[in-house]
Amino acid sequence: MRDIKNWAWFLLFGSLWGLSEVAGGGILYAVEVPSASIVLAAWALFILAAARGLVNKPGSSTVIGAVATLFKLVNASPFICHLLGIFMLGLAFDIAATLLGRSERRFSFRNMLTGIVSAYGGYALFALSITYVVRYDIWVQGGWPKVAHHMFISGSIAALVAAVVVPVGYYLGAGSLSLQTKRPRWLYAGTMAGVALLWILGRIAG
Repeated sequence: MRDIKNWAWFLLFGSLWGLSEVAGGGILYAVEVPSASIVLAAWALFILAAARGLVNKPGSSTVIGAVATLFKLVNASPFICHLLGIFMLGLAFDIAATLLGRSERRFSFRNMLTGIVSAYGGYALFALSITYVVRYDIWVQGGWPKVAHHMFISGSIAALVAAVVVPVGYYLGAGSLSLQTKRPRWLYAGTMAGVALLWILGRIAG
């Protein structure tokens, strides 16, 4: 976690996730796509898995989630539901990946299980915290039935998708490891340029 190049990757993946929330989320919600949050969660889990395949360090996914949350906060209307959901998904993935796939960089059953646990965990952490800790009005009014629907119905759909996209993300991320040994200085410069471009696009999209 002390390697500055790793932090550049965290900024890049977090910004990419954040841009998908600002631009992609804006489009999906505007046209009222059914289960838009599940589509966004699936993309987020793919990004988290790719990042973990590239830099498999405990805590890294939480950092990426924090960057994505900040990106969303700065570049779009600050809806606490969205911000909390983003962060909790990153935290859940971090816990699952640390416990289940700390040394995994291949397409494996453990990667699939990491995706499933992350989806259920992220949905549960969000629903419980937004209802019983933050006490957001809509969720408090919906009570346990709304919480249960989010965790077990929406969470199950997200878990099924995650079982596919997370192993693919791990595989692609691990396959990019060789890039770090080829012209590392140019790669670092390109990564930071990519981060800057994503934030510019975020300001435009927001």
